[in-house]
Amino acid sequence: MSDTPRIIRKKTGNFLEDFVPGQVYRHKGGKTVTEGLFTTFTEFAMTTNPLAKNARYARAYGFEGLLCPPGLVMLVAFSQTVEDVSENARTNLEYIDMQFGAPVYVGDTLEAETKVLGVRASKSRPNLGIVHVQSTARKNLGQPDEAIVCTWQRKVQVFKDDDSASLHEGEVEPDPIECPLWLPEYDPSRGYKSLSHLSNADTYLEDFEPGTRIEHSRGRVMTDEHIALTAILDNTSQVHCNQFMIDQNPKRYAGGKLIIFGGIPFTLCLGLGSPDVGDNALGDVIYTTGRHTAPLFAGDTVFAATEILAVEDFPGRDDLGLLSTRLLGHKFERAEGETHDDAPEGWKKTPIFSLDRKLAVKRRSHYA
Repeated sequence: MSDTPRIIRKKTGNFLEDFVPGQVYRHKGGKTVTEGLFTTFTEFAMTTNPLAKNARYARAYGFEGLLCPPGLVMLVAFSQTVEDVSENARTNLEYIDMQFGAPVYVGDTLEAETKVLGVRASKSRPNLGIVHVQSTARKNLGQPDEAIVCTWQRKVQVFKDDDSASLHEGEVEPDPIECPLWLPEYDPSRGYKSLSHLSNADTYLEDFEPGTRIEHSRGRVMTDEHIALTAILDNTSQVHCNQFMIDQNPKRYAGGKLIIFGGIPFTLCLGLGSPDVGDNALGDVIYTTGRHTAPLFAGDTVFAATEILAVEDFPGRDDLGLLSTRLLGHKFERAEGETHDDAPEGWKKTPIFSLDRKLAVKRRSHYA
């Protein structure tokens, strides 16, 4: 042993030059969905679907108990990938082909792994590049109810650690992963209609018409509570919690201040739209594409709207339909002396998020 103390400065997370197409990360930790985690994020997101609020209702529909909303499943699974994939990212660029499978309940343990699909350098910024990955989360590994709960791709803008480092550029194909949404069978003897007063009366499949835009009435201000919420999820990305790091080089980071973890506006927009769109959904089938179009900071208030894109039959289910939507999040920013048609005097409307989404929605004819 040396007489002089050793100093070890550890590098956490991966930088752009560390990623290799075809590489697979089996992420550390995993996470069990506790009652506290379930309650914190279901209530924070203002979710209204009774499947996540009323155990009697959920069991009557054939679920084992309170059902984790898709936004919470995404938050828990996604956060496990951060240390390996995006701890040293500048921004998350796109979500692709996010599919939901088995239901998740309080007590289930989720574990995730990620395959690197592509690496390429930025054409305009030599210290940045794009990493494309495919992630999959499973519950209760090694148990009889082991199952895939979600799978998705995303593209992330990641910093180099050494600006002169060479990259492992290239692409590989994503793995074919079966992740069909699990839905309970329709059984009219369960007495669905006697429970219909517990959900909104105007969010059945018959109530939606393509070409409609629903402006959701509620908004939610984000304070610095986002730091604690991010920590609860074990998300280690420093751009969400390390102001000192940002202060050393504010031009390197968007806005020169802490950026709220993208999963928070993601799930909050889902919740804000829940009473008008998702209250009578049995599940979310797929998010085909999603993007953050502007950063969210403490003090911003999130609002949302939903565009109805299509209403279709659900294959093999007369009691359900497929509702295709585009969820749009926005905030208002001060713009002294400016006038905008979609904002109060002296303010401008800034889009922050978009998500193309397909839900399995009940038909009134069968449930109410």
